[in-house]
Amino acid sequence: MVSVPKPGFPQSEGRARIIGITQRACAVAQTAVDNAISALCDPSPASFRAVSECEKQLDALDQELDEKIAAAITQVSEAEARELLACLKFMIYLERIGDLLWSFVGRVRGIGTQIPTEDMKDLTWMASTLQKMLLEVYQAFSLQDLDRAIWVLRADAEIDRRRNLIFIRHLENQGGVAGNHSAHVLLMAQAIERAGDHAKNVAEEVCHLLSGHTMRHLLRNYDKPDEERYLEHLRRGTRTPLKQ
Repeated sequence: MVSVPKPGFPQSEGRARIIGITQRACAVAQTAVDNAISALCDPSPASFRAVSECEKQLDALDQELDEKIAAAITQVSEAEARELLACLKFMIYLERIGDLLWSFVGRVRGIGTQIPTEDMKDLTWMASTLQKMLLEVYQAFSLQDLDRAIWVLRADAEIDRRRNLIFIRHLENQGGVAGNHSAHVLLMAQAIERAGDHAKNVAEEVCHLLSGHTMRHLLRNYDKPDEERYLEHLRRGTRTPLKQ
C-alpha cells in the first residue's frame, strides 16, 4: 500500500515553524522589556511607540501560531506534540507579558519623570531582571538547558521581594514617599511582578518538558545540598545488579 502524505506542512517544517514563531516571540518580549526600561529612564514618545509595536508583534505572532499549530501537531510524534503544545502555552504567557508592559509604560507616560528615586531604582531592577528571565527561558528552551529554567524560577522570587518593598514603602509611607503618584507606582510594580509570573510559567513548562517531572519534585532535588546530590550521583553510578 502506498502511503499518501497528509496535507499541510511536512512534519519537520511544521514543527520548525512553530518553534521558530515561539523563539521570535521570546525575542520580541525581551525587546519590549528593553524599551520599557528606556521609557522608564527617559519617557519619550519614541520609547512608548516601541513598546506598543512589540505588543502588536506579539499579538500577530500569537495569531500566526494559533493558525498553524493544528496542521503541525497532527503530523508529529507524541513527544514532538508535547513540545508544540508547550509552545502554544509559551505564546499565551508571552502575549500577556506584552500587554502588561504596555500597561506599565502607560503609567510611566502618566507620571513622567516624577517617580521617586528609590522607586525608580527598584522598578528598573525588576524590569532588568524580567529581561534576563526572558533571555534565560529562551536559552533554556532552545538549548534544552534545565539549569537555566530553574534559575528563572528562583529569579521570580526576587522580583516578588522588590515588589513587596515598594508596596511597604508606599502603603506604610516610610520616609514620607507616598503622594499623588503612589497608585501609579504600585500598579507599575504590580505589572512587572505579574509579567515575572508569566515568565516563570514559561520556565515551569520548559522544566516539565525537559524533565517530565512536576515542579515540586524537581525543585526538591535542586534544593538539596551539593554534597548530598553528589553522593546520590555516585550511588547511581556505582549501582550494579546482583545477578547478571
